[in-house]
Amino acid sequence: MIAMNEIRIDHLKTESRNPRTLNLDTMSAMELLRIMNEEDQKVIDAVKEALPQIEKCVQLVIDALNKNGRLIYIGAGTSGRLGILDAVECVPTFSTTDEVIGIIAGGEKAFVKAVEGAEDSEELAAKDLDAVNLGENDVVVGIAASGRTPYVIGALKHAKKVGAKCVGIACNKNSLLAQYADVAIEVDAGPEILTGSTRLKAGTCQKLILNMISTASMVGIGKVYGNLMVDMKPTNLKLVERAKHIVMESTGCDLDTAAKTLEETDFSIKEAIVMILTGVPREEAQRRIIENKGFIRKCIENVTVD
Repeated sequence: MIAMNEIRIDHLKTESRNPRTLNLDTMSAMELLRIMNEEDQKVIDAVKEALPQIEKCVQLVIDALNKNGRLIYIGAGTSGRLGILDAVECVPTFSTTDEVIGIIAGGEKAFVKAVEGAEDSEELAAKDLDAVNLGENDVVVGIAASGRTPYVIGALKHAKKVGAKCVGIACNKNSLLAQYADVAIEVDAGPEILTGSTRLKAGTCQKLILNMISTASMVGIGKVYGNLMVDMKPTNLKLVERAKHIVMESTGCDLDTAAKTLEETDFSIKEAIVMILTGVPREEAQRRIIENKGFIRKCIENVTVD
């Protein structure tokens, strides 16, 4: 367990007072919104500075996924919720099953209601990771705005014991979390307009970074063709229509051809694209996709696409 003197927050940027908003309670709505908007612009620059570390994380995740490992986000409070959000959105976007998962201190009920004390337990993090059968091929991404949350530090400590790769995302520089990470992603967007409310700039930083990690990793394992979501699951009427347009955009075919081919492939966008572009039957399209690990460009190498 981390000693209480190790989690002092008085020196953390995320807990300091923003000199621009000392009179926040006296501002008009428009004054507040303008300052908030100006402060939010600092987020982009803060994340930009961390791109080299984010790239290292992406490569770790690509390597893990290619070894049947997983990307596991873990955090407490807002940080944990953001990890879960990114993980669940990978399901319809990239047809993931359990390749990307999110864990929050206190369990699923903590997503909508805080669980008192959950974020203070290192042991709870170890138990939560054991519950998903953490293995050496996995990458654990610990998310903590302060960079000092015991639950998240406990997660990385346990992951190291198992042999998994560890990434820490913090919104303070020189964080304690970084000491337990193979890759430390630390951003500093300055103090919040509302002191200590890390759901604001810190949360936005985290959301942008998680977007980058999951999207770049999925591109890296063949789940994208051009800039199209070719592994998307068409689970509702809107997505069925999107699937048709993805096939049309990829192949130059008409709507009827796209719809007919998608029906023949049980709405596998990748199979439909390969079939239309190469003229091969479904079984051959499936073989090529498996052989080329999902990368459509490799499946159609000698085909000219207008």
